[in-house]
Amino acid sequence: MSTPVSAAQARVTPVPEELLHPALQPWSRTWRYLLAVLGGLVAWSATSVEQLSAMPSGPRQDLIGMWLVADLLLGAFAVALLPQRRKHPFLVACVTIAISSFSTATFGAATLAVVSMATWRRRRWVVVTALAWFVSGLVSAFVYRARGLAPTDDNLYAQAANQLLSLVFFGLAIVTGFYVRARRELVASLHERLLTAEREQALTTEAARDAERTRIAREMHDVLAHRISLVAMHAGALAYREDLTREQTAETAATIQANAQLALAELRQVLGVLRAGRVSDGVEAPQPTLAELPALLADVREAGSQVQLDVLGLGECDLSKLPVTVSRTSFRIVQEALTNARKHAPGEPVSVRLSGEPAGILEVEVRNRVGVAVGATGTSGAPPGVGLTGMTERAELAGGALTYGGQPDGSFLVRARLPWNS
Repeated sequence: MSTPVSAAQARVTPVPEELLHPALQPWSRTWRYLLAVLGGLVAWSATSVEQLSAMPSGPRQDLIGMWLVADLLLGAFAVALLPQRRKHPFLVACVTIAISSFSTATFGAATLAVVSMATWRRRRWVVVTALAWFVSGLVSAFVYRARGLAPTDDNLYAQAANQLLSLVFFGLAIVTGFYVRARRELVASLHERLLTAEREQALTTEAARDAERTRIAREMHDVLAHRISLVAMHAGALAYREDLTREQTAETAATIQANAQLALAELRQVLGVLRAGRVSDGVEAPQPTLAELPALLADVREAGSQVQLDVLGLGECDLSKLPVTVSRTSFRIVQEALTNARKHAPGEPVSVRLSGEPAGILEVEVRNRVGVAVGATGTSGAPPGVGLTGMTERAELAGGALTYGGQPDGSFLVRARLPWNS
């Protein structure tokens, strides 16, 4: 039974605050302030008309005029506090709500401060400001009545309706702030997804580049190791054997030259992929397969090695009809195994055996007797390289497996088992 995931475990990485409260552009900042000022002026104008029309002329009206001027100044002070609402959202919201108890011109600034505070989505802040908003409405009504500025027809029901309408407006401001927060989270999430996709694309590209470099390095190793081992063997014979005739020396030197030229030609083909990223005609050069195995064995025999090929296990199957992937992998494994045998067991006979059937397993075996190091060949005591590792990787990439090691009869066996997908 699977363990249920707790809320803490399921919580995603929080979005950075700089993305949820981004710096406002000049116009975005300007229209917010204009809206706050306009809202305050509308509320102040409505209050002015109501108060002046309800009171008779005389000293009482002069008092109303002085109060309206003070109301307007308090509204300007509340607007001046708005630039601090991002650093201190809760404090600015509470201060502007408190000022609104004595000034209707503060209405726009207080509303904007509440909306900005709500974008932080703090429940305690919302509860406290809601209580402050309610108390501010009560205090405002009390202040107006105490100064004798309330309209004569103002009664309890009208005050209750005003309070209810004020709370509804406060709720709309909170909902607006929550909506702004949700929209910013969505934008931040999309931004983070974009960055993640770009990072994943970069990692995928880097992985593909590394894989291609590894493939090219493996091809260079397989191609050059075969040729250079032939050059080293013949060069070692020229260096240590003094009984060679002039014709034998010339023939050996010609073999060295031919293999060196072939190594250079094959190296240019591989490096061409690195320089241009692709072959000039847009088509990758064909890789050798088991169809070229007779030519490979002919080169090895020409170099003086004894190689026997046994394909009886394939029945009547033609080497050229094998699937390209398994055929190419098998060829490289045989080529590298022959190179290792020539390096580490010079002069020892080598046997190559292929067996298998379509829709089954293709088995490739290369066996040679473990030789005794001979200094005259120039290849004795050659340190082990990465050939066996490369063969193992090739077999695994093709979906097969490769084993190698010494056998009880004193031979060294390399065996690859590859899926033969017909």
